[in-house]
Amino acid sequence: MTCASCANRIERKLNKLDGVTATVNYATEKAKVSAPEGFSPDDLVATVEAAGYHARLPEPPAAPESTRGDIVDSTDKAGDEPDELIAARQRLLVSAVLSVPVVALAMVPAWQFTSWQWISLTLAAPVIVWGAWPFHRAAWANLRHGAATMDTLISLGTLAAFGWSLYALLFGTAGMPGMTHPFELTISPSDGAGNIYLEVAAGVTTFILAGRYFEARSKRRAGAALRALLELGAKDVAILRERNGTTVEERAPVAQLAVGDRFVVRPGEKIATDGTVVEGSSAVDASMLTGESVPVEVGVGDHVVGATVNAGGRLVVQAGRVGSDTQLAQMAKLVEDAQTGKAQVQRLADRISGVFVPIVIALAAVTLGFWLGTGAGAAAAFTAAVAVLIIACPCALGLATPTALLVGTGRGAQLGILIKGPEVLESTRRVDTVVLDKTGTVTTGRMTLLGVHTTEDVDEQEVLRLAGALENASEHPIAQAVTRAAQDRVGALPVVAEFTNHEGLGVQGVVDGHAVLVGRPRLLQDWSQPLTDGLAETVRTEAARGRTAIAVAWDGQPRAVLVVADAVKDTSAEAIAQLTGLGLTPVLLTGDNRAAAEAVAREVGIDPGPDSVIAEVLPADKLAVIEDLQARGRVVAMVGDGVNDAAALARADLGLAMGTGTDVAIEAADITLVRGDLRTAAEAIRLSRRTLGTIKGNLFWAFAYNVAALPLAAAGLLNPMLAGAAMAFSSVFVVGNSLRLRKFKPSAG
Repeated sequence: MTCASCANRIERKLNKLDGVTATVNYATEKAKVSAPEGFSPDDLVATVEAAGYHARLPEPPAAPESTRGDIVDSTDKAGDEPDELIAARQRLLVSAVLSVPVVALAMVPAWQFTSWQWISLTLAAPVIVWGAWPFHRAAWANLRHGAATMDTLISLGTLAAFGWSLYALLFGTAGMPGMTHPFELTISPSDGAGNIYLEVAAGVTTFILAGRYFEARSKRRAGAALRALLELGAKDVAILRERNGTTVEERAPVAQLAVGDRFVVRPGEKIATDGTVVEGSSAVDASMLTGESVPVEVGVGDHVVGATVNAGGRLVVQAGRVGSDTQLAQMAKLVEDAQTGKAQVQRLADRISGVFVPIVIALAAVTLGFWLGTGAGAAAAFTAAVAVLIIACPCALGLATPTALLVGTGRGAQLGILIKGPEVLESTRRVDTVVLDKTGTVTTGRMTLLGVHTTEDVDEQEVLRLAGALENASEHPIAQAVTRAAQDRVGALPVVAEFTNHEGLGVQGVVDGHAVLVGRPRLLQDWSQPLTDGLAETVRTEAARGRTAIAVAWDGQPRAVLVVADAVKDTSAEAIAQLTGLGLTPVLLTGDNRAAAEAVAREVGIDPGPDSVIAEVLPADKLAVIEDLQARGRVVAMVGDGVNDAAALARADLGLAMGTGTDVAIEAADITLVRGDLRTAAEAIRLSRRTLGTIKGNLFWAFAYNVAALPLAAAGLLNPMLAGAAMAFSSVFVVGNSLRLRKFKPSAG
């Protein structure tokens, strides 16, 4: 495909097949096709070939040979250029070298020596025949299929200019007063200079070759982020095998790894695939997948993701997902699907580009006839008609959306933001309200010990040691929070004896000879160990803040109150400020009691009023909350992570799923945030809006260029060579403008 008209034509041909729905993307050079079950892909390929193009089914990317642990550079080096790009550069360089003297001789009368026209012809002919050969070949192929594309315009324009010049040189004064017969060697230096257009034909060819080359190179740069994402994975892996009763390491390509296999990851190596740590502990650098620069500590039982880098100790991992099921593969698929789609704003451009070329050819013919009819002369009429053919450019229209999508979604993937499709971009512009599920989104999603309040002469370390040891025997989330905090601050905990669980109240047992109680104040009351006034006041204060207060007593005396809550993430307040700065009204949604919800809202900067904090909502009612807000005229974005958020995410005008959440939530959402950092929600909306703005800017300039340029060319106010330069520049401008999205900087972290 050489222009948007080609893509439009292939798309129409495919969509004429029974039950087939196809989208052809000019920038990515891919077609996404939905066809009925049993439909042969060979029929699709045959349809494309019948239209005059070539097609093949995509092949799974082959793992390039590489040493383990290599980090792939996402920038394209010169040596990485495909053969067609190298050939295009060579064709451009040769054409440019031959064209420069042709243009110089035509433009500077003082340099026009005797018979300079023949030198120009000698230099220009290879440019117009060989240099422009891709245009002529494509135009001929399209003509055979009864179609016309951008190449048709270029081929017609350059061949017309060349043919006119050849006629002028060979037949002298025919239709051109004042020109001497070329075979009389007494031609004066400036004679006939205004009647040959070799510099136009050569210059236009060179300019358009330059435009095509830079456009292709820029498109390749635009897709670099996705290619880098696909190449992030490890290339080989040390698999643990049993050989004669002994466990040995065997290094093998990652493709040989199967679910359940155990493999070794040494410091500095990439983790080969998604799995669970079964031995060792380390810090894992996931920045290439999540954009998060701080390594994450992992140990036995923790989940790790393929393509992340082991930054610390030796790990043994059991493979949980391989191949196309891994998080990296799913991310790449999401990005590629998004880049293949079309935004609503592109539909108009597609319809125009589909009829653009025939209209331009008709306009060129009308221009020629008009100027001839007004008696302006054949040369003036011809110049205006050629300018019309050459200035027209549906390429810029066709590139406006896909190149911006390529770069925007690729940059998003680098930052841990996966945008599912171009339609999502429109939603981000209209959203005015963002509903935030509290647990796991604004908060960490697990209980954390926030404070220890003791009576006089009681050591905090001793409270944690005894309470932590007792709670270590319980599986309750609050007990686990106390245990984690105790282990972090005290270290190894003693063993509990005579452990008893009082359902709904707490636990009791013997630790180091002390009879210990941990639980609700009521448990202590039942054992005739009521809280002191100071501790009772602490319980009331923390309950008013929506936190859980548990009492600790031993040897018949109340000793302390432990405050436990689902802790707010460190970045949530900053995230709320960023969302508000984008013009969004945040709404906190939770199943917790109102006091707890309002306390969290105040902590993160959300107005604790009834419109901004919706508490005590059952999981099944979250969908109703979204629908109610929409019924009140709000355009709603929803951020969540749980299974019970899936329906609300799907119903919202814009659904954002935390990538740390469930697969169901991620599937239902429009945007996936790979990190569990709420700030990425603000970055996702900001990036989406920036991408949409770039698309609209591209389309504006593409339309404005054609609207302004075509009348100028038809009016005879535009030199055909300048028209060729302008046409080439319009496509390069659109791609270059899209590439600015590569520099999008997150304000978070």
